[in-house]
Amino acid sequence: MPEKTRGVKVVSVMGDPGAGGLRELRIPMPEPARLRNKGTAMSDDRHVINALPPVVTALCLIAVAVELVLSAGQAGLVGGPTAIGWRLSAIQDYAISPAVVDYVLGRGDLAPDLLKRFVTYPFVSASFTQALFGAALLLALGKFVGEVFHPLATGAVFVGSGIFGALAFGLVAQGSQPLIGLFPPVYGLIGAFTYILWGRLGASGQNQLAAFRLIGFLLALQLVFGVLFGGGLTWVAELAAFSFGFALSIVVAPGGWRALLGRLRQR
Repeated sequence: MPEKTRGVKVVSVMGDPGAGGLRELRIPMPEPARLRNKGTAMSDDRHVINALPPVVTALCLIAVAVELVLSAGQAGLVGGPTAIGWRLSAIQDYAISPAVVDYVLGRGDLAPDLLKRFVTYPFVSASFTQALFGAALLLALGKFVGEVFHPLATGAVFVGSGIFGALAFGLVAQGSQPLIGLFPPVYGLIGAFTYILWGRLGASGQNQLAAFRLIGFLLALQLVFGVLFGGGLTWVAELAAFSFGFALSIVVAPGGWRALLGRLRQR
């Protein structure tokens, strides 16, 4: 088949050339793009919606499942009359407080019941609204970070930021104010997100300070809410978690460890 007509549909038309009798005219007709590129189109369709990183999906499902149980109990849908107090019991059993940090750091008490709180407190929220906003931010930022970082690195940023934020909160806060909810580890993901933007802006020769606009906006917004409605020191945990997430990203980002070693050797 000639190169011009290869991959196209050929339509036969009978014409009258005169004395020569009937003959067949072969007219190449391009096939529809959807048929010509069927294999490519099907392959592209499978990647139109990128799947969430599994570690982010798992973390979000845990938080959502816990909140659904607590909300259902609070609404009297499950568990009977005693279920109304499930949220309060969960806060007492799984939240972080200054007293917990004091026992761990000040007294060296490493009891499992105390240590578990540093990783369980994000999955207990004060309300359905708090859990909803936290889960939405986790999915958005986790997807962005998870598409760049290795799954283990993404999980390390989430867990490590949550622990560091809890320690900072416990050292600064007083009394029995609990720390709960997804926001501290999510701020750790914001730190990783900021590091990614910071690196990309630097590579393109743009102002890298622009990468910090998101955290600046969030902290300003939180300050306004604190003035209008009052608030505790949870911002300490969130700012500490952001700093930890940014710092850890220097090491766990793709190629980050090698780049760090290279800078240290140059010194």
